[in-house]
Amino acid sequence: MFWPAGEASQAAYETLRSHVLSTGGLPQSLPATRFTRRGLAGLIAWPATEPVFHAEVLGARRARWSPHRDARLEALAAGFGLILAAANTMAGSGRQAA
Repeated sequence: MFWPAGEASQAAYETLRSHVLSTGGLPQSLPATRFTRRGLAGLIAWPATEPVFHAEVLGARRARWSPHRDARLEALAAGFGLILAAANTMAGSGRQAA
């Protein structure tokens, strides 16, 4: 495998592939059973492995404090405005919020 698997079905396929290449047969596992019964479509439609997520936290410089402007309140107001705009759009189209 040249790069990490991006989806659960791809990870299951790569695991089965490496096992077959090293031993010559499928392992006794749920993904192997799905692959035997339904082929590649069985792995894609019903992946048994969980997707792998990778996250990094990057630091940033904090803005200088000002008594006249608070960036935190501006971000909070912008987020609330986004929620209100989405609610108004849904109300105008007659849909119910989930």
